[in-house]
Amino acid sequence: MTKLAKISFSRIDAPKSGIAVLLAGEDLSLGSTATEIVAGVEGGLARSADIAGFDGKKGSSLDLIAPAGLGLDRLLVFGLGKADDISRDDWRALGGRVFAALKNAKADAATVVLESPLEGELSNEHIAEIAMGAKLRAYAFDAYKSKKQGDDPAQDLKLTLKVADPKGARKAWTAAEGIADGVILARDLVNEPANVLGPVEFAKKAEELGKLGVEVEVLGEKEMKKLKMAALLGVAQGSVRPPRLAVMRWNGGKKGTAPVALVGKGVVFDTGGISIKPAGGMEEMKGDMGGAAAVVGAMHAIAARKANSNVVGVIGLVENMPDGNAQRPGDIVTAMSGTTIEILNTDAEGRLVLADALWYTQKKYKPAIMIDLATLTGAVLVALGNLNAGLFSNNDELADNLLAAGKASGEPVWRLPLSPGYDKIIDTPNADVKNTGGRWAGSITAAQFLQRFANDVPWAHLDIAGTAFGAPKDDICQSWASGYGVRLLNQLVADHYEG
Repeated sequence: MTKLAKISFSRIDAPKSGIAVLLAGEDLSLGSTATEIVAGVEGGLARSADIAGFDGKKGSSLDLIAPAGLGLDRLLVFGLGKADDISRDDWRALGGRVFAALKNAKADAATVVLESPLEGELSNEHIAEIAMGAKLRAYAFDAYKSKKQGDDPAQDLKLTLKVADPKGARKAWTAAEGIADGVILARDLVNEPANVLGPVEFAKKAEELGKLGVEVEVLGEKEMKKLKMAALLGVAQGSVRPPRLAVMRWNGGKKGTAPVALVGKGVVFDTGGISIKPAGGMEEMKGDMGGAAAVVGAMHAIAARKANSNVVGVIGLVENMPDGNAQRPGDIVTAMSGTTIEILNTDAEGRLVLADALWYTQKKYKPAIMIDLATLTGAVLVALGNLNAGLFSNNDELADNLLAAGKASGEPVWRLPLSPGYDKIIDTPNADVKNTGGRWAGSITAAQFLQRFANDVPWAHLDIAGTAFGAPKDDICQSWASGYGVRLLNQLVADHYEG
C-alpha cells in the first residue's frame, strides 16, 4: 500500500536520479527542461514513444524503466493533448494518474517537472489542482484491514513538484489542501461502519472542527423536544441511539452579514424502519448520512482556507430502526413549523429529518441562501445515474450559481422541476402533507415536501443519492465513498459569498 506522505515544491531543474515525471503535449512537444532531460536518452524519446504508441494525447502515458543514457531509475511522461482542450478537471485527473503510476511502481519518492509543453506557464492554481488530484487518488479506507503475512510493506511517497514559482504554488496548495482534506473527511465519515459512527459519534466529529475556528453547538434530544422537532425525533424513536442536531458556524465574513446555510441529512443507518428495506444491499445504508458528511467536509474546507464569509452548517443525526417503539405507517406527527405530516412510509425518513433542520436553520440564522444535501431518493438514480446530483430550487439565480459551481468544481448537478402540480401529489385528507407521493416523480415530490419548510428563503435541494457513494471509480477517487458535495459547496461560497 502506497500512501502520499508529503507534497513539496521547488524550482524547476533537471533531476539527475530517482524517478522523474514529465509532461508532453500532442506530437511529443516538451518544455525546455524536459527537452534537456530526454536529450540524454539513447535513441531519443521518439523511438521509445513510437514503440509504445505514445503520442502525447490527453490521458496517455509512457513509462521508461532505467532509461539508457540517464541516471534516472525511471522516467514517466504524461500526455496533455491540445492546449485548448484542457480543463480544470483534467489537471486534477492528471495528478491522480501520476499518483497511480507511482503507486504501481512502488515508489517512495518522485520528482514531477511541472512545466507546460504548451503555450504559457502552468498557473499556480493548475499546479494546486494537480496536487489535489494526487492526494485524492491516494485516499484509501483501510482502517479495519489487518496486515497479512506476505503483504508488501506500506510505502510513504514523497512527491516533489518542480515549478516556476514555488512560493506561489505552495500558497495555492495550502488552500487547495484544505479542500482536499474536507473531501477526505467526508469520505471517511461515509465509509465508517454504522456500529462505529452513530449520531453521538458523528456529532463529536463535527465538534473537532473547533480546532479550525469553527463554533460548534450540539443539541440533544431534550433540546429538540423543547423545540418541538417531532418530525426528526419521530425517525429516531425506534433506535436506542439518541439523536443529535449539530450546528457549525464559521464567522469569517463581516459581522452581521447573513450567512450561507448548509443543511445535511445524517441518517447514520437506514433500515427503512417499520417499512423495512429488502436485505440485499442494505449494508450500503451506512452511507445514508452522505449529505451530513458533505456539510461537515465543506465546513472543514471553508474554515481551513479561512474563507472571508459567514457559513452555518446544520446536520440532523438519527438512526432509523424498526423496534417496538418505532413510528408506524399511518402515524401523524407535528413538525417544528407546526405542519402536520402523515407518515405513509417510514422509509421516506430523510425528508422528515430535514423538515425540522431546515425550519430551525432559516428561523434561527436568517440565512442569505439555504442549501440542503441528502441521499434522499432512489428515484434520482433512475433519472440521473451516478454522474449528476439532482438539483431543485425555488430561486433561479441560486440554481444557476450551483450549476456553474458544479461545472467548475467537477461535481456536476442537473436541475429538475418543481411546480404546484407536483405539490398536489403529496396532499392528504388526514394532515397538512404526507411524507411520500408514491413511485412516480419520487425525487420531485420529495423536493416539493422539503420546499414547504424553506419558507421564503432562496433555497436549493441537492439529491446526492447517486453521487455520494457507489459511483464509478475514476482518476481521483478509488473509494466507495466519494466525498461528493464538498468541492461544489466550497466553489459556490468562493465564487459568490466572499469579500
